Amino acid sequence: MASHSALIIGCGSIGERHLRCFQQTGRATVIACEANPSLLERITADYAVPGISDWQRLAPDERIDCAIICTPAPSHVEIARALLARGIHVLIEKPLSHSLQDVDSLIAARDRSGCQAGVAYVYRVFPLLEAAASFLQAGSLGPIVQAHVTTGQPFHLLRPAYASTYYRDHASGGGAIQDGLTHVANWIESVLGPTRSLICDSAHQVLADVEVEDTVHVAARHDGALVNYVFNQFQLPNEMTFQFNAARGSVKVELHANRWGVCTDPAAGWTWHELPQPERDTHFTAQANAFLDAIEGTAPVRCTLEDAAHTLRFNLAALQASQRDQRVHLADLHA
Repeated sequence: MASHSALIIGCGSIGERHLRCFQQTGRATVIACEANPSLLERITADYAVPGISDWQRLAPDERIDCAIICTPAPSHVEIARALLARGIHVLIEKPLSHSLQDVDSLIAARDRSGCQAGVAYVYRVFPLLEAAASFLQAGSLGPIVQAHVTTGQPFHLLRPAYASTYYRDHASGGGAIQDGLTHVANWIESVLGPTRSLICDSAHQVLADVEVEDTVHVAARHDGALVNYVFNQFQLPNEMTFQFNAARGSVKVELHANRWGVCTDPAAGWTWHELPQPERDTHFTAQANAFLDAIEGTAPVRCTLEDAAHTLRFNLAALQASQRDQRVHLADLHA
């Protein structure tokens, strides 16, 4: 029986997925919140849920214990602070924001409220990535000193309406850096710790009807490790490969093949660990369950506000480095 009530604020593509996946947990009743009347009508009909057009009109005694914020990035912090002040737990879609302004006040609001606040970097719940990270962090290969990730996808096929959404404008959280690369950087940081500095080259190469970057190359420094990112949002194969290199061996993750491997002997090659291919909503339902676990106090938040704030600095540094054609130190960024 459902024991939570979840308000989904913003029912576009990702909001609809969160709504569906919180339903699929069987642990939460769901309320849709969407300003577009026709979209709200469809969502409430398709999922048989109640709907409202404005979260600010919630009655003071409305029994909602958590909210999932799926509005454009510039509104995340303001909405989250208001909900935390009402004692409502929040899960915020990535990225945390489009600037560092008021991020510290959001963290303070969480601490005052006693509520849980997390950011929906869904790679944090992928079993494949969890297994590879656990192996790396056990340390049998020694310290990771170098890593690289190569990834791309046919964004125009996966999200055909991209040009009419937040994606078209950096100010609303759009472009390849804030939309897709941020997921990759967040997971890399969960393994290697925060990025310290980076250089970035990015460009609009292919995607029609937008001018934001769809292709990004980043060279980053962590404490003790160098990391390269090669990312685009137009190639037809939807593939992602990570490799981590240490003095005593390497780990490779092929996300598209749902396998990870270890090489400690060049003559023997890779020893692979394969996982079953997940269904479309598997990881997002796992993320919903993980957040409900955090609310119940049985598990930590998978991606904290502090974690997401580090990745926000990565996003902003990459944008700045590309614009200025220079290395940016993340500690130098200010609100």
